[in-house]
Amino acid sequence: MRALLTLLGDIRRLALPYFRSEERWSAIGLLAAVIALELAWVFATVLLNEWNVAFYNAIQDKDFPAFQHQLLVFCGLAAGAIVVAVYQVYLKQWLEIRWRRWLTKRYLDAWLSDNVHYRLRLSGDAADNPDQRIAEDVQLFVSRTIGVGVGLLGTVVSLFSFSIILWNLSGPLPLTLFGHELNVPGYLFWAALIYAAFGTLIAHLIGRPLVKLNFDQQRYEADFRVDLVRVRENGEQIALLDGAGAEDRKLDGRFRRIFGNFVDLMKAQKRLTWFTAGYGQISTIFPYVVVSPAYFAGQIQLGQLMQTASAFSSVQSSFSFFISSYVTLAEWTSVVHRLTGFEAAIARVQSDGRAAFATAPAAEGIALTDMDVRLPGGAPLLALDAIRIDPGARVLITGPSGTGKTTLLRAIAGIWPYGSGTVARNGDHRLMVLPQKPYVPVGRLDVALAYPRPPEDFPRERLAEVLEAVGLGDLAGRLDAEGLWPHELSLGEQQRLGIARALLETPQVLLLDESTSALDEASEERLYRLLHARLPQSTFISIGHRSTLTDLHDRILALHGESAPRTLRPAGPPQILRPA
Repeated sequence: MRALLTLLGDIRRLALPYFRSEERWSAIGLLAAVIALELAWVFATVLLNEWNVAFYNAIQDKDFPAFQHQLLVFCGLAAGAIVVAVYQVYLKQWLEIRWRRWLTKRYLDAWLSDNVHYRLRLSGDAADNPDQRIAEDVQLFVSRTIGVGVGLLGTVVSLFSFSIILWNLSGPLPLTLFGHELNVPGYLFWAALIYAAFGTLIAHLIGRPLVKLNFDQQRYEADFRVDLVRVRENGEQIALLDGAGAEDRKLDGRFRRIFGNFVDLMKAQKRLTWFTAGYGQISTIFPYVVVSPAYFAGQIQLGQLMQTASAFSSVQSSFSFFISSYVTLAEWTSVVHRLTGFEAAIARVQSDGRAAFATAPAAEGIALTDMDVRLPGGAPLLALDAIRIDPGARVLITGPSGTGKTTLLRAIAGIWPYGSGTVARNGDHRLMVLPQKPYVPVGRLDVALAYPRPPEDFPRERLAEVLEAVGLGDLAGRLDAEGLWPHELSLGEQQRLGIARALLETPQVLLLDESTSALDEASEERLYRLLHARLPQSTFISIGHRSTLTDLHDRILALHGESAPRTLRPAGPPQILRPA
């Protein structure tokens, strides 16, 4: 019971925000229409139940005119039921897609804002495969919530309606118990209740493992899909390393988990299907077995027999809702657990991120104070007491691998959440980071060049000119071309594209993390001098290992570790920037 109450609380917490959002009136209106149509469908089934009496009595009495009349009545009922069924499905789907759109946008905003997607990856949080949770779990949650919720409401209303009919149709059942004669009123209702309650209990005991198995199956499928995408995106590196065998073993291992869990899922569903199929077959004939004695005793006519059997079947079906929907309910439960886990992970990361580096305004330049940069596990990585970088300075950060050079750039850029200290800079100044491997989206070349801004922000001539300037003139005439640019362009060409972005963006602060490492020294020097000429007032902070970079910068920040390999301080006194 505690688990059920927790589940209901999670469903309420996931579902309620949409009906309190800016779309609440359209959402409530659509939901009300879907509910009204569900009630109309129940009303149609009640009318059809009453129609059974006259129709089958006409057959028993061989009254052809009455038979013809009832056929016309049935046509009217059927036409109304068809209209209800069509618009119920249509409006339910309309509500589903609108709700999914709103919920997907909500999760996307939470995942992408404040670099939560990056921090989740850094923290190694258990909320695996956020892409699947946003793309698939949201869709399943919305569809299952509407389907199960509206279906349950219809079941309750149908149960109430047909229970009254069944109670009135079934007289008292005389029973002799310990020599005393008892009359059980509405015995058909109690028979349906006991029959369905017994079936629901057995179905729950048999199908309980399906919740965890469905949860695991979704996770294993997503892991397999992600690894397939990684192989596609890193095909060249895998081919150069002759890594097909290693990838085959890894993917085979991933799929073995899918296969093994699916076999367990099949076995669990087979056990449940043995029971539900048998239960369903018995349910077809059970109402007639219970009601037929009264018919053969001459107490009721054929019409009353069919009406009673139909009402009994409706009551029994309503009581058996959880049996017929058990697989759907198990899947719904696992989806709710995955979404609540995803929300909890996002909230945890957002909370952790607030305790990281503070920001402060600075009129000019960049100032770093009391910087204690740490690894995700909390281990110290780099400590800086006081650093000031004047506007327009060209600073080269050097040092052995592992001294925290790239992590320091991340802290300056405001995306590294682990540590403490203050980063002061002018908030109105644009800051841009060029990583060693630029992100190049698939699609149109102009979109990849202008990323993250839309290409319409720049004149077409400007886009072509910066490509020419960085040595990609052969691409200047292909701005409208679609392509798999991460695979079509070499790493050196991708780095040139990154420099072209900086020329478009004209940032006041440019951080270069080995952004020209794939180029030869002459090309690297040309691109640096191009940046200096086009961005004369900008502050440059570079990371690099080549000695030739020294002449392209006027300051050097040397990071090195001494006795403590993970507590790394810069060489020299607080004025650690020295002339190159």
